[in-house]
Amino acid sequence: MMKLLVLNGPNLNLLGVREPGVYGSDSYEAVCKRIAERAEKLQIEVDFAQSNSEGGLIDRLHACMGAYDGVILNAGAYTHYSYAIRDAIAAIRLPVVEVHLSNIHAREEFRHTSVIAPVCRGQIAGFGPASYLLALQAFAEMAAEAE
Repeated sequence: MMKLLVLNGPNLNLLGVREPGVYGSDSYEAVCKRIAERAEKLQIEVDFAQSNSEGGLIDRLHACMGAYDGVILNAGAYTHYSYAIRDAIAAIRLPVVEVHLSNIHAREEFRHTSVIAPVCRGQIAGFGPASYLLALQAFAEMAAEAE
């Protein structure tokens, strides 16, 4: 069975409270529950982690080596400027799918650039919590293609 880490960055623990017009009204726990339910249907094992610190995210990415088959990553604002997270993604040599709840390309100019995208397998943005579900589906498709 495929095993993935769903790794969330800064402020995602405040889902449902922080700017619901942009990020939705579902709590972090509700979003994780929805992801877990879909993962079970796809026969994918998922674990969840969240950190508001850049170092915490990097440590979790490093710990994925040998423990997970891939990572679904919402790096939050670090997406746009953390070369350290970019380098960690490149170093672990696991497929990483970058996700965003909002459409980062339709927001402020500084959000249009993702420094992590070039080392990720793909990017999904703008579908709210369904962005994570689409990432799960992408991993299921990658696994099926590998068989």
